[in-house]
Amino acid sequence: MITMSHSATIAAETHAEPKAKVRNLSLDRARTFLTLVVLLHHAVIPYTHFGHTDPASWIGFDIIVLATDSFFMAMFFFLSGLFTWPGIARKAPQVFLRDRLLRLGLPFAVAAFTVIPLAYYAIALREDPELTFAAFWWKTVTSGPWPSGPIWFVWVLLAFDLTASLLYRVSTHLVDPGNRISIRGFKQPAAFWLMLAVVTIIAYVPALVYFGANRWFEFGPFSVQASRILLYFAYFFIGVSVGAANFDRGIPSADGQLPNSRWLWVIVTLIPYCLMWCMIYIKREILDNPDVLPHWYHVFYGTFFALFSASILLAILAFFLHSKTPGPTLLDRMQADAYGMFLVHYPIALWIQYALFDYELPAIVKAAIGFVLTVMLSWGVTASLRKIPGASHVL
Repeated sequence: MITMSHSATIAAETHAEPKAKVRNLSLDRARTFLTLVVLLHHAVIPYTHFGHTDPASWIGFDIIVLATDSFFMAMFFFLSGLFTWPGIARKAPQVFLRDRLLRLGLPFAVAAFTVIPLAYYAIALREDPELTFAAFWWKTVTSGPWPSGPIWFVWVLLAFDLTASLLYRVSTHLVDPGNRISIRGFKQPAAFWLMLAVVTIIAYVPALVYFGANRWFEFGPFSVQASRILLYFAYFFIGVSVGAANFDRGIPSADGQLPNSRWLWVIVTLIPYCLMWCMIYIKREILDNPDVLPHWYHVFYGTFFALFSASILLAILAFFLHSKTPGPTLLDRMQADAYGMFLVHYPIALWIQYALFDYELPAIVKAAIGFVLTVMLSWGVTASLRKIPGASHVL
């Protein structure tokens, strides 16, 4: 009887034609959880040192915002990539393009002309109370600036999906190395973490040194942070690799070692996070000119940033994969509306902050009111929009 070695078996399975995946409850919950993290981020950021646009502030929100800003969009791209390769394999190129344009291109276009101007009008009105929305909207879409707010993620994901489709036509085996490491991560999550950390450090640190942290590529409503575009593509493509084959025997498996080592990954996550705060202290208290940072600072901070992002991704996955909570939970009920909530929440959050600005309330109270109302109203708006015929195919 002829047998195959373990490595040969893995290679053969990795090269197999990707199959359609059934919904993964743990990953759905993780994705919905991240949507709530986005809403929380935008609810608290006015009350921080990072985005101090309200008289009230609280240092606890700086702790939250440093963490959220350092991982949640990268993890969104990772989760978005998981089912991309099988989706490309099942569909003709024109069908895949049509579906992506419907699901991502159309919402981005609609939001860019409606949701985003409505959101930033709240900020402009604070500076010029006599400004009409019609005048602000026309200036935004003609002479600019035309910020994209959080919906930049949507057009960038569309670009990544189309890039993945082209790469699939070049070779279906481009994802094999990452998939093999994902399979190894079933028993050795540290091996997958090491790959994720090394790749993202290489993708992020040189770009951070060259562009700095504050530069954005901008063209009308199309914008993306210059230093992070390669980082985000790395997370997306690694997600594509993980989901290409052997999904249930890779790093996202509930039967693997990752869920059993969840508290270890919490500890691992805290180390680079604390080191990031050390670098922030050096910038604010030791460096002569914190506005012009030396290259060595970007190297160290960018490395800690990438290590934190990789570690917290595994920590969050571990907890959701370990959870055996039967549905439907709140996250399960929210799952179908999560994408729509992401798209519509920003003007809701900013107008609530506008309304609370003149009240002398503690920052915690303002943020709590803002977060709860943003969740409730964005969920309600999305649920209503999804009742429009055909809207559920887009939202």
